[in-house]
Amino acid sequence: MRYLLLFLLCLLPVGLAHADATAPRPALLDQVLQQLARHGKVRANFTQTRENPALAQPQASHGDLLFVVGHGMIWHMREPLEDTLVMTPSGASRIDANGDIAPVRDGNRGVTQVSQMLQSMLAGNADEPLRQFDVTVEGSLAHWSMRFTPRQSRMAKVLAAIQLSGNEYLQAIDVELRSGEATRIRFENTRDAGELTGVEQRALGGP
Repeated sequence: MRYLLLFLLCLLPVGLAHADATAPRPALLDQVLQQLARHGKVRANFTQTRENPALAQPQASHGDLLFVVGHGMIWHMREPLEDTLVMTPSGASRIDANGDIAPVRDGNRGVTQVSQMLQSMLAGNADEPLRQFDVTVEGSLAHWSMRFTPRQSRMAKVLAAIQLSGNEYLQAIDVELRSGEATRIRFENTRDAGELTGVEQRALGGP
């Protein structure tokens, strides 16, 4: 997850600071967003793979995701290293092994902006992404894919596309760079979250 966040943070100065008018909305887009927004609390297992032409083999990490509409996301990486990143509308923080929560000070503003964009999509609102990207949507509610291509030339020199795909839930995120590098996240065992733990409630502001 950290590779995806670091990459998106690099784009923020040229992308979010100079947003264009909102792009046209594909008809299927709103239907997919409404379907995603039905789930206010979601848990999933994830596998993140980083592909780089300079690497002999992809780098993989595994963990768990918790998303709560209006409160934020908790990304818990379990392998190869233990790390828990919390992203909320008020900022970014980390949860240590003792359950203590501390702010992430470096890049905090940028992480918050990225978090808000991701959260808005899962909550059923694509207004911010549509200001930054042209979007094509294919498939049906049972099996859909969205491809986001950057509208600004400076961003397009670095980023080829971001693709989301899924069904009732978001199942995959692919970020492709012009350099040939790619970050791919796959979600499994996606389900309604149920009750949150005490640490999760504190980290997300008590949903």
